[in-house]
Amino acid sequence: MAEAQAVLGQMLLDAGEPRQGFAWFNKAAAQGHLMALNMVGRCYDLGWGTPVDKVRAAECFRVAAARGLDWGMYNYATALALGEGLAEDKAAALAWFERAAAMGNAKAINYVGSFHEDGWVVARDMARAADFYRQAAEGGDFRGAFNHARMLLDAGRVAEARNWLARCRETATPAFAQRARDWLRASRWPELEELLC
Repeated sequence: MAEAQAVLGQMLLDAGEPRQGFAWFNKAAAQGHLMALNMVGRCYDLGWGTPVDKVRAAECFRVAAARGLDWGMYNYATALALGEGLAEDKAAALAWFERAAAMGNAKAINYVGSFHEDGWVVARDMARAADFYRQAAEGGDFRGAFNHARMLLDAGRVAEARNWLARCRETATPAFAQRARDWLRASRWPELEELLC
């Protein structure tokens, strides 16, 4: 029953009925459905069908993460990294991202790459960052595809980068695609912006 409620919640959310989706996610979460609990957190995080409440969102993510859901781990780690709904703790965030990454979560793998590129918590290591970005890209994450393309461009591997930019475009959100185009426009490869249009 909880699985059907969670699916119904997602269908309603996708259909533009966030209040009803939120209600069904809550029903499924009350029965221990971890993805539904994670989605309750997403609703609180983004104001889907309920007022934004970052503290409640972080708590939903924490519980889902502690119970072993990779998406809960990813969302809880993001909240920790940004200090949304709880105190910022990049070291704890990295630990949760690494746990989700070990389960194959491509978005978490990309975020681990960012930690290595930016030198958060760990020493800056561009080779490790590039490897994580490649894994994230191969796992289907559009941010990972763009980051992998950036690393390939820096290595002079433009033809391969073009392929990953095109793959990024397939699933990127409009806001991310715009940021990626802006980056390319300001880079040494402004002609590649068209790949994200």
